[in-house]
Amino acid sequence: MHEGQQKGLWMTRKEIRTQYSGFIFFTAKLISVATGIAFTLMITRSVTEKDFGAYGTLNISLGFFTILSSVVPFWLMRFVARDKEGAVKTGIVANMIIAGIAVLVYITLFPLIITAFRLEDYVVPYAIVTLQIIELYFIAALEACLQAQRPHFVGYGLLVSEGCKVILAYMLIVQLRLSFLGIVLSLAIAFGVKIAFYFRTIWEELRSKINFKYIKEWLKGSSFNMYNIAGDRIAAIIFLMIPIYGGQISTSYYEAALSIAGIVTYSSFLAYALYPKLLAENTIEEVTVSLKTVLMFAIPMTVGILAIPSSYLIILKGVYVVATPVLAILAVDSLILTTSSIFSTVLFGIEKFDEKAEIPFRQVIRSRLFILFSLPYVHSLITLPTAFYLLNNFANNQPLLVSTYVTAINTLAHFAMFVVLYMIVRKAVKVTIPWRNITKYVFASLVMAPILIAVHPTRLSLTLVVTAVGGIFYLTLLMLIDKETRKLVAAILRQIRKNKLIAHALLFHSSMKSALKAFMKAS
Repeated sequence: MHEGQQKGLWMTRKEIRTQYSGFIFFTAKLISVATGIAFTLMITRSVTEKDFGAYGTLNISLGFFTILSSVVPFWLMRFVARDKEGAVKTGIVANMIIAGIAVLVYITLFPLIITAFRLEDYVVPYAIVTLQIIELYFIAALEACLQAQRPHFVGYGLLVSEGCKVILAYMLIVQLRLSFLGIVLSLAIAFGVKIAFYFRTIWEELRSKINFKYIKEWLKGSSFNMYNIAGDRIAAIIFLMIPIYGGQISTSYYEAALSIAGIVTYSSFLAYALYPKLLAENTIEEVTVSLKTVLMFAIPMTVGILAIPSSYLIILKGVYVVATPVLAILAVDSLILTTSSIFSTVLFGIEKFDEKAEIPFRQVIRSRLFILFSLPYVHSLITLPTAFYLLNNFANNQPLLVSTYVTAINTLAHFAMFVVLYMIVRKAVKVTIPWRNITKYVFASLVMAPILIAVHPTRLSLTLVVTAVGGIFYLTLLMLIDKETRKLVAAILRQIRKNKLIAHALLFHSSMKSALKAFMKAS
């Protein structure tokens, strides 16, 4: 082991604790719910619907220029998890080279993007997006390194960037009234702060030498990533149909619903450490533990949204209440995606063809990984023709119908792909599904739902209070009927007392609440 590894803090080899790391990251995600709501509220209550639609279009189109950001990190994390010397520095340099290429493509297509989506009023903010592209590639590489051996540290980075994002949004969007420009600047600066935070953590490891052999293997393996990414981008074309057939208003409906439903997917981060754990130790029993932990939170979150979808939308802005059907469908979709992510992780984790820092082409083709990489193409065959037909014949120029149809079609396809994924995993390894626990989660959630429906709040403060009360009721009932939940809650409380960083994060979060209160008073 070279000197950098001996001295480097982050490379101190410790056993990855799946539940502990998952708890840290999930806690960060839950705290980011508050910061995310604050950020969204500042946007929706300070900018026009057209500006918010342009923000949604930005999020959709940006994905097409960051599609390569995960190619090198996919293999980088596997190499770092297996202690391959020099992998960290090599991976970061390789990803930044790819980022430069992505920026050149974006600059070339910039005039076409502005014209095609009628964004002539947003030239400057969309130009600043070039910086965001570079930042997202950098973050992807850094987080791959951290996830491999210190996964909980990514949670701390999330807290830092989310806090900065809210403070900057309050200054730039609310106080200086920079509107869409303020949104883009807030995100760009927050990403930069996150990079600085991560960079300090892996600084010692950057003293190692670049290993060009790794780059050669990653480039060879990248053909499979590109195959998968191309499939994902083809599948994502359905989202471009939203502004094309329904305009920016339709996009704003989808974006508003997604900002709420996306919270359900945060529960998947409770299994954030499962992937490196499987790579390093191949402990299949951890999969069952992860399923229990993730679904214990994902199921009540989904039921809660389905119970009072309009209450969550109205806190953004009254105009978005009409997107209630979109939110209801997206909530179910988020639960499907959350569950699917665990089974995908299993397939990624059990494959061992690259253990010797080599990526044999033929073995990858014959592996279950290649089947997983092919699923987006099957997804596209279901969604694109169906969406094209329905939107042209039944929903053209009808914003709400467009976003509803697209969401419903995509959700049905996601469910079909989940069934296929489940069958593949079942053939590969024996995973014990905790049906008894899942039944208890569903029961407790269904008992909680009437409490939410009875109140059905229409104000931000009351909605948050009712949500908290419903969550406490669910957890209390679950603790009464489920012994494992009692053990988990006890373990969480122990970690809160032991971990000072969590306490600091909560203190930091209180400052975010103060910023939100100041905003609400000003508006």
